[in-house]
Amino acid sequence: MANMTERTTFTFDKETRRRLQTLAARWQVSQAEVVRRAVARAEEAERMASDPVAQLLAFHEQGGLDAAQVHDYLEQLHEDRIHWRGES
Repeated sequence: MANMTERTTFTFDKETRRRLQTLAARWQVSQAEVVRRAVARAEEAERMASDPVAQLLAFHEQGGLDAAQVHDYLEQLHEDRIHWRGES
């Protein structure tokens, strides 16, 4: 673990404080660790939003879609287009 040397004070509304405490308890970490993880996640999300290639790579790393999911999606798309065009 990194050596923590910076102290910061935050003021939260009651609901945010409750959510922070709930996450800390659920994850069994300190509230500071919850904030650190949230900041890292927000930074990563921002980077991913501006980099479509990174988004695609992350999607594939998480397993992407299997052939059955692709087939079902394309089938639904085809049915939706028929309906949209009024052909059904």
